[in-house]
Amino acid sequence: MKSHYITDRVFELASKTNENLSLDELIQSSVANGEGRITSSGALAGDTGKFTGRSPKDKFTVKDDITKDQVWWGDINQPFSSDQFDALLERVINHYQDKEIFVRDVYACADPKYRLSIRVVTETAYQNLFVHHMFIRPSEDELESIDPEWIILAAPSFMSVPDRDGTRQENFSIIDFSKKIYIIGGSGYTGEIKKGIFTVLNFTLPVDHDVLSMHCSANVGENGDSAVFFGLSGTGKTTLSADPKRKLIGDDEHGWSGNGIFNFEGGCYAKTINLTEKNEPSIWKAIKEGALVENVRFFPDSDVVNYDDVSVTENTRCAYPIDYIDNISIPSVGPQPNNIFFLTADAFGVLPPISKLTPEQAGYHFISGYTAKVAGTEEGINEPEATFSACFGEAFIPLHPGKYADMLGAKMKENNVNVWLVNTGWTGGPYGTGSRMKLKYTRAMLDAAMNGNLDHVSYETHPIFGVRMPNTCPDVPSNLLNPRNTWVNKADYDKKANHLATLFNQNFDKYADGVSQGILATAPKTEVLS
Repeated sequence: MKSHYITDRVFELASKTNENLSLDELIQSSVANGEGRITSSGALAGDTGKFTGRSPKDKFTVKDDITKDQVWWGDINQPFSSDQFDALLERVINHYQDKEIFVRDVYACADPKYRLSIRVVTETAYQNLFVHHMFIRPSEDELESIDPEWIILAAPSFMSVPDRDGTRQENFSIIDFSKKIYIIGGSGYTGEIKKGIFTVLNFTLPVDHDVLSMHCSANVGENGDSAVFFGLSGTGKTTLSADPKRKLIGDDEHGWSGNGIFNFEGGCYAKTINLTEKNEPSIWKAIKEGALVENVRFFPDSDVVNYDDVSVTENTRCAYPIDYIDNISIPSVGPQPNNIFFLTADAFGVLPPISKLTPEQAGYHFISGYTAKVAGTEEGINEPEATFSACFGEAFIPLHPGKYADMLGAKMKENNVNVWLVNTGWTGGPYGTGSRMKLKYTRAMLDAAMNGNLDHVSYETHPIFGVRMPNTCPDVPSNLLNPRNTWVNKADYDKKANHLATLFNQNFDKYADGVSQGILATAPKTEVLS
């Protein structure tokens, strides 16, 4: 079932088809159709409707000959039958009858060797503007000859009937790897489009091309040294990868091939909660004419966005083409990385501010995908809450995390890459007692790692986590480098470190069945301090 056959049917049913409209045309259509309004900065602001974030419990993958023995089935990857998909697809196609639709042909993957051509059909100009920003935009000549390999049908006003269609509720997102079709219904959240294709690439690149797909940011220095940054929300991934001394390759999704690093996307999808020009100048500057902001609210009687207003959602977002940022790598590719950073905001105050990992330890921490969030703001509740997300993006990985970890370890060894665990969280005690690591110290540690200043210093080994901690680092007080030294009560540190190690090991149990013995052997050792 070829993509052009599907879209030909949709085109025949639709009352009007708008193909590959310009940026200005999309914005004009969106405003005319009541989908959004222009802000004081010139950006288009609109709402995504009932859903202001992804709905992971309503994401499915068709289970067939291609996927049945490859996909890591479970709560993350839920199976859907081919027959059910075909029936639901037919209903989604018919849903476009007598509707105005917007069609865009785009690419994913900046490396032409792995480039994926995609045709996206949306019900709104607003969604199509998002696609324009987030994917790689073909040239006019390329549009003349593009032959889409994948198709996305986004139909937010289509509601499924769970008893008939096999979905959990009215909204859904379903990927069929055999037909190369991705359908989204019942949700207008644009991030479903972006993350659906990320899921596709997380399957096809490792399985078909031996390319490691990664949920990370990446940049490149003046000397051609690439660096990769993994980290969950709140760890500083966007801030630290946006380094004025280095060019940004991309801020969210990348592949690592035999040629080096390449961005999957053509744009950025940044959070805007509490956004200020001082804290995030690159994002602030990028929210200009043509950019898209989602689910924000305004100061009274004005077109000025109030980024502190979270009355709709805390997941307010902006989307813009990557060339809205000044300091970028063109094209969005880089050579083999020299350094990889796993960022964690450890609110327990246990992990070192920087430590070096072996390939096996890197696999363990990659699969763990750890950070810690501060618990609720109720009086007396100050205990942090550990958060784990396998490969720093568990919601989007179709394969067992051990597969990605093995690929990471192999590429580390092949390219002699350093991997660092960096704690941007607390020092001197947990949240409520200690203090947040200063950004200037974190930047100094990253700089030292990238320029080789940590290659020849002495290290000591953390007795529980087994990671190697440098004893000195330029422009960083030495007493900060071993976290135990920053705590007044060393016994309290030991207790908290053992507690965190236990949480790591408990979380890792569910992955152990598909992980190598070398990685398993690097698990933290509990009860070794007194």
